[in-house]
Amino acid sequence: MLRGSRFIILRSCALALAVTGICYTVAAQTRTFTSAEGDFTLELPSPTWRAIAQPDSVHQHTEFINGERNEGYLRIRKEVVDAGTTPSDLARRDQDQKLRYLPGYVEGKEEQRFEGHLNGITTSYEYSNGGKLMAGLIYYLQADNRTIYTLQFTGARDKLELIRNQTDYIARSFHVK
Repeated sequence: MLRGSRFIILRSCALALAVTGICYTVAAQTRTFTSAEGDFTLELPSPTWRAIAQPDSVHQHTEFINGERNEGYLRIRKEVVDAGTTPSDLARRDQDQKLRYLPGYVEGKEEQRFEGHLNGITTSYEYSNGGKLMAGLIYYLQADNRTIYTLQFTGARDKLELIRNQTDYIARSFHVK
């Protein structure tokens, strides 16, 4: 009986070390990004994600790519809205005023609850770009009753589906200072 207990203890210790090593590897690969204005911070889940543009006099948003643009592209915008505007309201406005004009636009679904440092909703859609099937996924995250951040991910449809865990990770880690 004592021999069996030792085996179980050794196996449990080995498993704990393996899990710790995996967690350390994942943690070592993530990077924290803070916006140039210092108004938000997020975690990038792998070294392939990198910032390519920050707000300036021409661009009013921050942009990232996951290696190449078709592998995953992220644009973050800060939307100042009327008091009481919900993330769903902003999603419908974006759909009516922007998204539906994309070539080959196909409306996706609105998922009501997304929870992270900021809560909100997600919407998805598909479109075509130069004959390629593309997809979009937007996180509408409410910072306060007048501010909603949009994290808009786009990429080749098959590629964006594969990195959904990364897009969720980035959106969950997003918080304002």
